[in-house]
Amino acid sequence: MTMEAPRALAHIAVYEKVENILASHPRGRVLDVPAGQGALGVRLKSLGFDVSCCDLYPQIFSVPDIPVKQGNMDATLPYADAEFDVVVCVGGIDHAENPANAIREFARMLKPGGSLIVSAPNILNIEERVKWLFSGHTSFFKPLSNERRSEIRENFDGLEEVGVQLNPISYSEMRFYLEKTGFHLINIHLDKKKKNSWLYWPLTFLIRRAASFTSAEKRKARWTDELNSETVLNGGNSLIFEAKKI
Repeated sequence: MTMEAPRALAHIAVYEKVENILASHPRGRVLDVPAGQGALGVRLKSLGFDVSCCDLYPQIFSVPDIPVKQGNMDATLPYADAEFDVVVCVGGIDHAENPANAIREFARMLKPGGSLIVSAPNILNIEERVKWLFSGHTSFFKPLSNERRSEIRENFDGLEEVGVQLNPISYSEMRFYLEKTGFHLINIHLDKKKKNSWLYWPLTFLIRRAASFTSAEKRKARWTDELNSETVLNGGNSLIFEAKKI
């Protein structure tokens, strides 16, 4: 009997980008957290990495030949210091109540010079900025009313934390967490281009034009050029941060 493939809990384009990033990395031990059903773990194993997985709900994990442990990113994860060469966190950091703790844990578990790949919804692309202006919330981070939470619990078989996106982490917050915790940001990647971003061209032109009147010193201090870059401003639904532990 053929075993059913684990279901992806994040967008496939994010998994593909992570694969592309790690394809040229030296093979070693990698931790996938949160692992969900194991869809990304399978991809990383096929690249030749020694994969371990961790999730708040390991009972949903469905890949028998990859080890999995129960772990909460808001607490201490069940691994030793400097145990991994790579930590991958896809579709998880925005579900944590304490993202800063999660980043600290990633740093603790990584060897010096180890790599961190972490994704987060891109709440600063032009479409999301406009949506927030008119509605007060973005696509991924809608108000968590009792009615909304009840709907999420029903859709995710009572596992509310899997469906609740709690923390809308922007480029600025993620970079702050990374640099404060001792990471050097190597690059940011988008999952895929949004098809309709060209419709907002007049608005993106005005945003960049207004920023150009700010001094170079202030733009550097406030990461203005990065926030208005093509990847962030006209980027896709997710940003994938690639960082190295100093």
